[in-house]
Amino acid sequence: MITITESAQSYLHELLKKQDTDGIGIRVFVLDPGTPKAETCISFCRPGENQEDDLKEPFEGFDAWVEQRSVPFLEEAVVDYAQDKMGGQLTIKAPNSRLPKIRDDSPIEDRVNYVLYNEINPSLASHGGVVTLEDIVEDSVAVLRFGGGCQGCGMVDVTLKEGVEKTLMEQIPELSGVRDATDHSNRENAYFK
Repeated sequence: MITITESAQSYLHELLKKQDTDGIGIRVFVLDPGTPKAETCISFCRPGENQEDDLKEPFEGFDAWVEQRSVPFLEEAVVDYAQDKMGGQLTIKAPNSRLPKIRDDSPIEDRVNYVLYNEINPSLASHGGVVTLEDIVEDSVAVLRFGGGCQGCGMVDVTLKEGVEKTLMEQIPELSGVRDATDHSNRENAYFK
């Protein structure tokens, strides 16, 4: 799943020793997986801070906990450490973090993002617009935020109801609704004013 090179393992082991906490490890996860803004992260993981469904990967001197949801996006990921004149740099290369990895059992957030980035946003781009998922709230309602030419646009209600909501509800039957969290009072870049 994820490769941590020997130099990175050594660096992380030394870094974790400085935390002076028995059993401290790292946690690896991807923020906004499967989207263009995906970001692969490593954080300290003190005993008990890992999630119940995290996968445990033992390394020399520490354990790595990998977020279950991030697993398909971390395939072929490599964590490396290279020394240089300034000390060194830890790098994470996760070539699959931004690629949609959608299955029928994928979390609803991943499936919504897949539809937004692959079907809806290409259409909105012709007007300079974009829509992103903010959250999935109670009763499986997708909370969205419009940006670019869609923020403050006089046609955003039509776009939301007839385009975005209709497409999402058809393709993701678990969704019970869609809500817009955008402040449309800023009409500076609006496509239709």
